[in-house]
Amino acid sequence: MGDDTDTSATPVRVRNRRGEGARLREEIVAAAVELLDETGDESAITLRSVARKVGIAAPSIYRHFSDQPAIMLAVVRNAFADLDEQLSAAVDAADDAPRARLTALCQGYLRFAEAHPGRYRTMFGGFWMPDPNASSVTAQDLGTLGEASMGRLAEALQDCVTAGCATSTDVFADTVALWLGLHGLAHQRAVAASFPWPPDIADRVITTLAHFTDAGEGA
Repeated sequence: MGDDTDTSATPVRVRNRRGEGARLREEIVAAAVELLDETGDESAITLRSVARKVGIAAPSIYRHFSDQPAIMLAVVRNAFADLDEQLSAAVDAADDAPRARLTALCQGYLRFAEAHPGRYRTMFGGFWMPDPNASSVTAQDLGTLGEASMGRLAEALQDCVTAGCATSTDVFADTVALWLGLHGLAHQRAVAASFPWPPDIADRVITTLAHFTDAGEGA
């Protein structure tokens, strides 16, 4: 393994003008995301590897991130924002029927997991998950991850209950169960790609865990 301090292959970066520190922070996060997408391994994201990717000296990162877990937190927050954007687009593309909108949201979730396996695995743990007592990342930081997407899922399920096309009597608990079903399917598809998955397995999971009634798609 080569010396991590060797910067001979480090690209030369044009120094930011005063007031452009925020841009450097964005570049650091973008570089970390690229490394995750390229390697599929969160352990590849180190202060030195990110610095080399951006074209800066590793100590420069400390002006924006106090440690490696702080960079990973930014990467994961970025991934959850991308997920929420994709979920929003999936719902907007569906028709106005509550059942169709919830189904579209769930399918959008599965598509995101399939398209971004490295990011998805890291979003829900992986080896990066830090000890709040030993890093700059707090328990509150970790506890708020994914709130927007979970809220979107709960709202869609509540709309189905209100419309009479789902029979849930505890929307919060059933939202958690539905997410667990989607997460489990996404994970198993990634690690057991050769398994003979039924072509309608996603619909079966969604229909069962959303407690859909026998009403048609237009309900």
